[in-house]
Amino acid sequence: MASKGHGDTDSGRLPPAPAYSKEVPPGHNAVYPAPTVVPPPPSYLTPSAPPVHMMMSASLGPLNAVYPAPTNPGFPPPGYVTPSAPPMMPAPFGHPNAVYPAPTNPGIPPVPPGYVPPPVPAVMPAPPPDLRPTGCPPGLEYLIHVDQLLVHQTFHLAELLGWEVRNSYNVKNSIGQQVFLAEEENNCCTLQCFGPSRPFTFHIQDNLGQEVLTLTRPLACSYCCFPCCLQDLEVQSPPGIPIGYVVQECHPFLPKLTVLNERRQPQLRIKGPLFFCSCCRDVTFEVKTLDDSMLIGHISKQWSGFLREVYTDADHFGIVFPMDLDVKMKAVLLGACFLIDFLYFEERKGDKKH
Repeated sequence: MASKGHGDTDSGRLPPAPAYSKEVPPGHNAVYPAPTVVPPPPSYLTPSAPPVHMMMSASLGPLNAVYPAPTNPGFPPPGYVTPSAPPMMPAPFGHPNAVYPAPTNPGIPPVPPGYVPPPVPAVMPAPPPDLRPTGCPPGLEYLIHVDQLLVHQTFHLAELLGWEVRNSYNVKNSIGQQVFLAEEENNCCTLQCFGPSRPFTFHIQDNLGQEVLTLTRPLACSYCCFPCCLQDLEVQSPPGIPIGYVVQECHPFLPKLTVLNERRQPQLRIKGPLFFCSCCRDVTFEVKTLDDSMLIGHISKQWSGFLREVYTDADHFGIVFPMDLDVKMKAVLLGACFLIDFLYFEERKGDKKH
């Protein structure tokens, strides 16, 4: 049998190529798979061509030279001044974009339309101490500008039953406007036991509720036959500081009083009638100088009607004095009016003294 040669093949075909092994090291006919192409991300931007000035010829400068952007040499011309912004015109009043200047005092709101100021009280409050007239006690400035006062006693229903009550008075000016209010301070035992001869303290307030006068009367005899126990009224303004006194004089027939200043020096005299009757007419107490040569005013008990005079002790008085009289003496004359009422016109239970 003949042997097959090295170049012989079965059926005339080439032998199959050997299988490639992955174990073949690099450089020994290794076959590698083609690389996988990864597409760019969606936000990737393809770079554009470089600027023209970067692609200029080398004669204009070195390679890759970067030059600044060209300017306009013709603008602005020399001496040109840049115009300022026009001022902002204010918006008309009431416009939504209107700008208003800040108020000078942010704490005080503007006066609304239709505002009506409150009425001025009839009695103005006392001015500051530095503007108060010299020698005028605080609260008595109103007395400087008046020459007469009206004193009206308040009626109490208990007086019809013979029960003694604390007195109160309204002090008014000549046109009926209230200036002061006087209230008596006392207890029930003193009222019922001593009647009109009782000691008392009157507190006189202005329309603002400030106490401007205090009248004090100690317990004393109401008859002039006892010179050592005559009536004495002290007037204080402000409370605690005496500004004058009213002292009863001893006289067998005539009712007489002396007005003293704060140093107990006599200033004026008050003299009543020898026989006085308040029926259908006024009873007048004259205010004179110390030598009785000049009449400067009077204190009169006014007729207030038959029913009031008969059934009550609510009396009406009028006080007249010069306009230029010292304001302290005007206040003391007001206190003298209360003392005159208690001495000569107040009614004891079941006994009339007039």
